[in-house]
Amino acid sequence: MGSASQAENNDKDCLSLCWSCADDCKYSCMWLTVGLYIQEGHKVPQFYGKWPFYRFLFFQEPASAFASMLNGLAHYVMLGRYQAAVPQESPMYHTCISFAMITLNAWVWSTVFHTRDTPLTEKMDYFCASSVVLYSIYLCCVRTVGLAHPWAASLFGALLIGLFTCHIWYLTFVHFDYGYNMAANVLIGLINLLWWLSWCLWNRCHLPYVWKCMVVVMMLHGLALLELLDFPPLLWVFDAHAVWHFSTIPVPFLFYSFLIDDSWHLLDVKME
Repeated sequence: MGSASQAENNDKDCLSLCWSCADDCKYSCMWLTVGLYIQEGHKVPQFYGKWPFYRFLFFQEPASAFASMLNGLAHYVMLGRYQAAVPQESPMYHTCISFAMITLNAWVWSTVFHTRDTPLTEKMDYFCASSVVLYSIYLCCVRTVGLAHPWAASLFGALLIGLFTCHIWYLTFVHFDYGYNMAANVLIGLINLLWWLSWCLWNRCHLPYVWKCMVVVMMLHGLALLELLDFPPLLWVFDAHAVWHFSTIPVPFLFYSFLIDDSWHLLDVKME
């Protein structure tokens, strides 16, 4: 009776933290397997393509989930500062607000995914991350080309929407290809990097604040290399992905500072 009662209590605790008994069993078996590997002197294995992590409450990957929350908080704080500092009449105001909202949405889903890895949360994390990459290059297009030629920005935006739709359709209904998803995001990211850097270098003399944008795009692509340092989690909590997420927390503060400076410059030009 005591064992049955204890098992029932464990089941209730498990369900209360959004973990089914089957998932809890997989978690226990994973650590049993890890212990056997270490005992026999073998390398720590991955399970379904992921390192083993200590679960904290209902957080499956607590470090990455916490870092994602902090990234989202950083964007939320800087969105408030942007709205307080920049008048809505600035030509880039609504485009920058949309960028902030799309980025916030992505960090919310990153937090959800690292809290609970399911087919749905995985897809939402990947799709929302891709939406940020695509909107970043749209933001660049609007700033560098679209203000003078709105039709060009509209056409480019329509193209990006089409590409994003095809991207989601392929990963959802054809094949969820991790390699393809990574290659697509890297390609768009490199185009975004080169586009922003070229514009910043061209305008560095009469727009002295563009150094902030240059530092941001270089940091984002440089810090992404941390993902290549794939290693078993330190203390079974901190892996390369978590370290990467923690490293990007300061980036929004500098980027929104650039957006504020640039939005005021555009407003001054508009008022002339």
